[in-house]
Amino acid sequence: MNKLILSALVAGAAFAGFMSAQIAQSAEAGSTSITTPAQISFLVTLAGSQNDDNIQSRNPVVVELFTSQGCSSCPPADMLASRLAKDSSLLVITRPVTYWDRLGWKDTLAKEDNTRLQRAYAEKGLQGSGVYTPQMVVNGGGGAVGSRENDVRSLVRLAQKASAPTIETSRDDSGQMIVTISGKTRHMAGVSLIAMSSSEKVNVGRGENGGRILHYTNVVKAERNLGSWTGEPVSFVLNNQDINVYGADKYAIVVQQPGAGAIIGAKLLEI
Repeated sequence: MNKLILSALVAGAAFAGFMSAQIAQSAEAGSTSITTPAQISFLVTLAGSQNDDNIQSRNPVVVELFTSQGCSSCPPADMLASRLAKDSSLLVITRPVTYWDRLGWKDTLAKEDNTRLQRAYAEKGLQGSGVYTPQMVVNGGGGAVGSRENDVRSLVRLAQKASAPTIETSRDDSGQMIVTISGKTRHMAGVSLIAMSSSEKVNVGRGENGGRILHYTNVVKAERNLGSWTGEPVSFVLNNQDINVYGADKYAIVVQQPGAGAIIGAKLLEI
């Protein structure tokens, strides 16, 4: 009889322990639906980073294509540039170069300034650097063969935008456009106005692409250095001549560190 009572007492204690554990687990599980101060802090930080991303997205990543009408490998890259240009988070700039003119066809869109810029990028020895076509350089940093979309998009994802300035436009009483740049930076940067032709079609008469009709997107027509930005708010006035370049129908502001450095900001203007 005593053994029977003892067994009952042990079983009851075990059951009580089991129920206590279940109650504790339920209480603990229920507590996860309550936002603790630590969780609130995490959510605020996350929301802040998302807001920062939204702000940064106003500054598109700049993709510069170095290409040539005399390069038989370039047409696929020219077509990729056209596709990338449809992405509003990117600013695609086509920069035809001059060094393949010796192959029998003088590039009708090429500029020596484009060739010099590519050489300046190459001298930095960054990823994918070199003087070759087709080449896409992302935000003045790493480069890739211009027809390799996956490589280019990988560079776009890695592009640093944390220090992107705010670029705003307005009109004064006379109707002139005013570009204002503000934000924070640890380095001086140059501010350029780039005039582009959104679409060009070229009938190539000779050379490696002889007999082909090539299409180009956002081809540089002219560039003008507006001044510099050091972190303090600064404004630049664009006169009618600045935004009426012959052959151009698209204009962009690019903020770039000196010596073909990193591009830290850009904006396509609404003319």
